[in-house]
Amino acid sequence: MRLDKFLKVSRIIKRRTVAAGACDGGRVLVNGKEAKPGHKLKVGDTVTIGFGASPLTVRVLELRETVKKDDADTLYEVIDQ
Repeated sequence: MRLDKFLKVSRIIKRRTVAAGACDGGRVLVNGKEAKPGHKLKVGDTVTIGFGASPLTVRVLELRETVKKDDADTLYEVIDQ
């Protein structure tokens, strides 16, 4: 699954265009390396998003094309906030 789509589906970032902009701006790392919006994620990857002063780091647990709002947080686990 594309990185920008995962960020939107998991509701970490509200809109896919905003997720793509964050990736293009160098604020998103996958496994410690800068990633473009089209980066293919795999289960077990760690994603770090630079939001303001404190970055958010999550581990990908599951990849699904669609998910209900209440189940969105089952796609990842927060490692560091």
